[in-house]
Amino acid sequence: MPQFPRLLACSLMAPLLAPAAFVAPLLAQDAPSQQLGMGSNPGGSKPVYDSLKRPITAGGFVDSGPVIFADVTKAAGLAGWNHVMGAADKGLIIDTNGSGVGLIDYDNDGWLDIYLVNGSTFNALDGKETPPHAALFHNNHDGTFTDVAAKAGVTNDRWGFGVAIADYDNDGWPDIFVSNYGKNRLYHNNHDGTFTDVAEQAGVTLGNWSAGATWGDYDGDGRLDLFVTGYVHFDRGNLPYARTRATSNNTCEFRGVPVMCGPRGLASEPDHLFHNNGDGTFTDVTVKAGVADPVNHYYGLTPVFVDVNNDGKVDLAVANDSTLSYLFVNRGDGTFEDASLTSGFALNEDGREVAAMGVAAGDYLNNGLVDFAISDFSDESKLLFRNEGSAGFSEVSMAAGLGKKSIPFLSWGTGFLDYDNDGWLDLMFVNGHIYPAADNRDWGSSYAQRPLLFRNTRDGKFEEVPPVEGSGLAVLTSGRGAAFGDLFNDGKIDVIINPVDGPPVLLRNVNPDHHHWVELKLVGGPKSPRDAVGATVYLTANGMRQRQDVLSGGSYVSTNDPRPHFGLGDATDAGTAEIHWPSGAKETIKLPAVDRIYTITEGQGISGALCGGKPCAATTPAAVEPSKPGAKP
Repeated sequence: MPQFPRLLACSLMAPLLAPAAFVAPLLAQDAPSQQLGMGSNPGGSKPVYDSLKRPITAGGFVDSGPVIFADVTKAAGLAGWNHVMGAADKGLIIDTNGSGVGLIDYDNDGWLDIYLVNGSTFNALDGKETPPHAALFHNNHDGTFTDVAAKAGVTNDRWGFGVAIADYDNDGWPDIFVSNYGKNRLYHNNHDGTFTDVAEQAGVTLGNWSAGATWGDYDGDGRLDLFVTGYVHFDRGNLPYARTRATSNNTCEFRGVPVMCGPRGLASEPDHLFHNNGDGTFTDVTVKAGVADPVNHYYGLTPVFVDVNNDGKVDLAVANDSTLSYLFVNRGDGTFEDASLTSGFALNEDGREVAAMGVAAGDYLNNGLVDFAISDFSDESKLLFRNEGSAGFSEVSMAAGLGKKSIPFLSWGTGFLDYDNDGWLDLMFVNGHIYPAADNRDWGSSYAQRPLLFRNTRDGKFEEVPPVEGSGLAVLTSGRGAAFGDLFNDGKIDVIINPVDGPPVLLRNVNPDHHHWVELKLVGGPKSPRDAVGATVYLTANGMRQRQDVLSGGSYVSTNDPRPHFGLGDATDAGTAEIHWPSGAKETIKLPAVDRIYTITEGQGISGALCGGKPCAATTPAAVEPSKPGAKP
């Protein structure tokens, strides 16, 4: 949600090419009024309408074609829960950002459950009304879900934003970190269907406005550490309305229309890296590790730990709103190098900052290198960063075919997913505007927007999948957080969307393909995190070599299915998995059959398999072949 001083809107290119330390002071100058919009096009892009004169963000539907997703929200039992965030007029920035969603098998029954973060209101914070509750939807294994949040003790009852799922204490049960405006939560899994908030004793409560979070073992000690982004410093005693002290007496506009102010021009909150001490407590090592932003004070939203240079150590990508985004490369000594600008990750292909909301990580070229997609504000192309090796990136959204199609949309949750199981990662953006005025203005946009799905054409490019009328791709929602995963254990990747103000949207993958697939649930050994977060898997099958990573965090302040998923096309040979464990160990395992969810334990091979969501009748033991230490992927 970028906000640019009107007097600077046409002069941002030069300072943005300078080192980051010099950029922020230039961008933070005050001016008599402020213009919200992308820096490279502050006046807005040309409106796009469909043949029925509807904004393309709420139209462009086709009458026939392949139906990829079906909206099964009501049938699944999710429609009775509602997200609530602030006032309906969205007059303050805290009213607008929405919340994340996490996929978690909290009871270890082999089926993914859904954790939906909720927002709040000032009246609820002040005890004048019942606070909105987060939801924990238990998977009933029959296509329906039941909200057990109250019984489980995870309703949060604070103003929630992000969620990161991981087993931080290596006890074999996934835990839940919730980032809030106010104190954060760390819900420890009690192994009996309930959780206990241990954030205070763990030392990770912080305060004010935390946005997103990601878990990763950055120092290789076998324990998951926690990175939390700070967004805006929001002071209820000094609310950032136009022409107030909080906004330096500026007015705030978007395309000439008065709108809420922020984040540009507002004070920010710092990011934090917490080292896991192994005793249930954490130590703030942000400065020591080199991931602090004391000079820039950027507006952090979505972070993700992932290995970008294939050295076996997780690096850190951070999508920052209205400023440069961060890429910190792990040096392997407990510290990171700030490679944001030198890597090419900080800016779009025009050399400009963007309003980066969410981040997806995946190898869309099947070349063994992890690439990134970044969701962004309207009037700008969404970003696609191609990994060139050695932690260098090229922003190629226009050349890849994403650019023009994505410009009118305001995007949040994003994910690489192989929706048709052909072995090539496709890409989805979940969208929704922040200004209700979009429905009443000639912007060629709308407040509620449809998702965007792009099919990988296997040549480095993508093409939009047309939204069939009445299908899941034609659903209009004010989308924010989104998580991607196999919710029905049928080998197809589904999508759960957490909107701002309204019921969730569950898009079940009903694509008519009959392609084969495999999924892997990884269990780390004594020197790896138990849930194998940070592991990388390369699957050689069907004449190609795919890569998947076990991640906690990403999309937009959300957490996806932790199980690596591989489409196999028409191949009936499941192939061979090469697993790079966080401990540094490497194993090669021949998978005995397709269309199965395999459990693989570090050093022990396949220890179980699900067929149609139930234990397979028999599983052929697979050979485990340790690779040579230090072998390259």
